[in-house]
Amino acid sequence: MNYNYNKDTTYHYSFIRLMTGHDLSVRRIPLMGIENKKEGPVIVLTACMHGDEIGGTVVIQELFKILRKKLVKGKVYAFPMLNPFGFENTSRRISISNEDLNRSFPGNNKGTLAQRIAFHIMSKIKDINPAVVLDLHNDWNKSIPYVVIDSLPEPDKPENLYRLAKICNLPAIQEPESIMTSLSYCLNQNKIPALTLELGESLIINEKNVMYGINAVLNILYDMGIVKDPSSILAYNMPELARNKILTYSSSPLCSSSGIIRFSKKPGDIVRKGDRIAKVYNAFGKLNETITSVHNGIILGHNDYAVAYPGSPVMAFGVIETVQKSVSSIKDK
Repeated sequence: MNYNYNKDTTYHYSFIRLMTGHDLSVRRIPLMGIENKKEGPVIVLTACMHGDEIGGTVVIQELFKILRKKLVKGKVYAFPMLNPFGFENTSRRISISNEDLNRSFPGNNKGTLAQRIAFHIMSKIKDINPAVVLDLHNDWNKSIPYVVIDSLPEPDKPENLYRLAKICNLPAIQEPESIMTSLSYCLNQNKIPALTLELGESLIINEKNVMYGINAVLNILYDMGIVKDPSSILAYNMPELARNKILTYSSSPLCSSSGIIRFSKKPGDIVRKGDRIAKVYNAFGKLNETITSVHNGIILGHNDYAVAYPGSPVMAFGVIETVQKSVSSIKDK
C-alpha cells in the first residue's frame, strides 16, 4: 500500500510472513519504507528485537513523520516490530519458543522458530543491501543512551563504523566480546555496516530517550545527505569524558555477597577507580559489602533489581581505562 505526501516522496508499508497459527491466522512482521525520487543511500532501521524493548518502535514511527518533509534523496526502510510474539507478552524472548531472537542470526529456514524468523529478516536486509543498518534497543532501568560497536576481526570491520558511531552523538561503546549470532555482527561480517543503539530503559516509553534516538538517526541521515538539514531534535548532553572517544563496555566489579543493593552512583555519573558505587546489606540491615569502581569511566546503567548474590553484576560501565577485563557482554544487545 502506498501513500504520496508530496511529488518527490512515497511512503509504503508491507509485511513479511512468518508462520500460520493453529487457528490459521497468519503471523507476520511489518516493514515500512519511505523513498525519494532522487537516487541516494539506502538505510535500514530495526526495532523491538526483544519484545519488552518498544522504545525503538516509537523512534521509527516519529522519524517517519519527520522524513515525509525532510527526505531529499535515497530510501529508508524500517522493521518497527521484529518480535511481535515477545511484544504481546511483554517478554524479551520469543514467548512461544523461549528463544532470544538476537542470538539466532544469521538464521536457518529449517531451524528453530527464532532461527527461521532471523533467516527472513537477514534475507530481506541483504536483498535491500543498505549503506548502514541501525538496530534500536533498550537497556537496563534508568540507563543512559549509547551506541554499541561490535567486536569484529579487523579484516571484517567496515571502515566507517567508528566514524558513524561518533556521528550519533551518544557515548560510543566497544563491545568487548564477539556476539557472533547477533544481527549487527552478522551484517558487519556480510560487509553491511551495522550499529546497535541502546536508547535507555525498556518496558515503558521514555519520551526523552525517544528524542535522543531520533536525533542520533537524523545525524546519520544528514551525514549521508539523505536529509538536508542538521537535526534540531533534542540532543544528548554528551559528557566531556566521552566526547569523540570509543569507550569499552564492562560489567565489573561483581558482587561478592548476597543481600540488598543500594546504589551510591547513578547512570550518567562519571566515576574514577576507587569510587564507592554501591553497598550490599543483609536482611537485618548489616553492611555486607561496599563495592568500589575498578574503572575510570561513565556509568551506563545499573541492575534492574535490588537483589545481590555472589557474582551478580551491579552496574554497566563505559570504560576509558580498562583495569579489569569484563566477564560478561552487553546485557541488552
